[in-house]
Amino acid sequence: MPVADHVLRHAAVRPGRAALRGPLGELTYGELAERVSGAARHLLHRGAGPGSMVAIGVADPVAMLVSVLAADLAGATPLVGEHTWDRRRWARMIGAASVDALVDAPLPYVPGPAVEHVAAPGDRAWACFSSGSTGRPRAVVRTRASWTASFPHLDELAGIGSGDVVLVPGPLSSSLYAFAAVHALATGATAVVPGRRPAGSLPAFLEQATVVHLVPHLLPAVLAAPGALRTAVVGGAALDPRWRAAAARAGVRVVSYYGATELSFVAADTDGGGLRPFPGVEIEVRTAPGGELGEVWARSPWLAEGYLGGAAGPLRRDGDGWMTVGDLAHPYREGEALRLRGRGDGAIQTGGATVVPEDVEEVLRKVPGVGDIVVIGSPHPSLGSVVTAILEADGDGPPPRALLESVARSGLDVAQRPRRWYAVASLPRTRAGKPARALVAARLAAHDPDIRRLT
Repeated sequence: MPVADHVLRHAAVRPGRAALRGPLGELTYGELAERVSGAARHLLHRGAGPGSMVAIGVADPVAMLVSVLAADLAGATPLVGEHTWDRRRWARMIGAASVDALVDAPLPYVPGPAVEHVAAPGDRAWACFSSGSTGRPRAVVRTRASWTASFPHLDELAGIGSGDVVLVPGPLSSSLYAFAAVHALATGATAVVPGRRPAGSLPAFLEQATVVHLVPHLLPAVLAAPGALRTAVVGGAALDPRWRAAAARAGVRVVSYYGATELSFVAADTDGGGLRPFPGVEIEVRTAPGGELGEVWARSPWLAEGYLGGAAGPLRRDGDGWMTVGDLAHPYREGEALRLRGRGDGAIQTGGATVVPEDVEEVLRKVPGVGDIVVIGSPHPSLGSVVTAILEADGDGPPPRALLESVARSGLDVAQRPRRWYAVASLPRTRAGKPARALVAARLAAHDPDIRRLT
């Protein structure tokens, strides 16, 4: 069933129940259903109906969700991006895919009869960008079944119901936060969507929230705020056991999970006993002979269909329905906890976002004075990792850090911008002449005196 249909059903039963609360106000389920229906008619008049794709980037998170649900009701596939992207940026991001309409402002209401679309489980129901990449768009698309059929399982694991107020304190362009908001609406709960980086305003949003979806580094601030919070659903990076213990002392139950935009839910930890397969998921860790770590492969109904437009990315599949994005783990046997150890292809998990190093390197390599560059993730106590750039100077020395940061701001999304900058006279290289990323990371971790920090 389309999520929009869930909203319409909730509106018929409890039209006065608060559905969405955002920076600009609140909508009841009755009001939300009316706006979604009118916006869906507008999209249909524009020719965006069944089988089409609608790119959406709207500043107000409530208006964003109205647009997403309107596309869903019209039978189109919403492709969710950033509201800060201008049309040229959108063109770069979706260059390899076919998009039928771009929504960059709140949709108007068009009166008319009820919108009816007979949905099928295999319909494409959702698409979003896996890493906010620049120059290498990777839009992940999933079917309706893979998107919505997991909702009841999350309800059961986290104890989320229609009486809850669910805080979603992050940008809806993130699949983690978008899923949380849409799931809350499908359940009939109230979704509180303050948008990107509520920071100091978190306590105000938490006053009535009973559930929060968030990345690990936000959990301490949430626990420090008084309120009615009962459950925290945590994803996007590994959770420090100390924070789970702090949550228990505060009377907050933590449900943490491991997954990826391409794989959806893979494993969950509901009690601190370790990650166990999410309902419906099979897990394999495939290790090479004699290897201490192997790649995590998953097979489940929740897997994505793939990348739009044939874009390249970390997702791989075999002929038996298994998929991987290259994450590494210790050997795994059924009944044991899954012990993750990071991404095998060098992708950086930072504060819930996935950053592909090659995307960052492509932008920064163009800075005058940069001969070559390697981007890695450096450990961080709350974000999991931070993006770190080690550059090989070209000519008289490395360019000023201010210039590097200026280029990063203009060409990279927030999560992609390096927080630490280093320079080295010569990068170590492989036999093929490519920078040896693993060796650079090892030398940096060993505090190699030849790698100089830029200030």
